[in-house]
Amino acid sequence: MSASRNTLQRTLVLQTVQQMHHHPTAEDIYRALAEAHPHISRATVYRNLNLLAERGDIQRVMQPGGADRFDFDLRPHYHFRCRACGQVFDVALPYLDSLLETVENPRGFVFEQYDIHFAGLCPHCAAQQTPE
Repeated sequence: MSASRNTLQRTLVLQTVQQMHHHPTAEDIYRALAEAHPHISRATVYRNLNLLAERGDIQRVMQPGGADRFDFDLRPHYHFRCRACGQVFDVALPYLDSLLETVENPRGFVFEQYDIHFAGLCPHCAAQQTPE
């Protein structure tokens, strides 16, 4: 089977990621798919997620100390992970390009890749915290 060929399973995996708006893990995606398509294997889902991320059809959101998440939103944005509930939220930083230029140009760096991870408490979990 050619790695670049679109298969029914790959299409199902991509559609599932697009329908799940909470930055699902590979296991979340497998469970959602297995309900409607019990014939699909966990290995098939994982393999297709890796291929879709490599091809740029979806974004892999690496989580330090946690399972990778997947995102269908390919626009430039960043992610915040709540340390209490584990949810991952999108964060827009429109001024980051000018910040990167400030670091890159004067010092001669050429950025090929960078990771920015935000962590803390989401508004819901922060409201649940009792004041000390």
